[in-house]
Amino acid sequence: MDSASGNMTFFLYLAIMVLITYAVRAVPFALTGGRIRNPHIRAFLDYIPYAVLTSMTVPMGLFATGSIISAAAGLAISVILALRKKSLTEVAVAACITVFIAELILKHIGSGL
Repeated sequence: MDSASGNMTFFLYLAIMVLITYAVRAVPFALTGGRIRNPHIRAFLDYIPYAVLTSMTVPMGLFATGSIISAAAGLAISVILALRKKSLTEVAVAACITVFIAELILKHIGSGL
């Protein structure tokens, strides 16, 4: 495959992705007239961004470190601090410090102290 053909394939795939992404957002908006009046559906839709963010973040957070134990410690600290309404910066820094300390402890345990 030459370079021109590869570029054409890339732009074709890009155009298809743009159309599908637009359709997923535009079709429901067009069908509902832009306003959803049912309070149950509105309440359900209000939680979707949180559910999607959680489903994307938690699995990656558990496998982003050298050990699932240190990842779980960092996740636990971040959840506790988030539930206590701490800022995003405080939560992120505390989670990073927790993972760092847990990794140091696990490294020393693994080397036999």
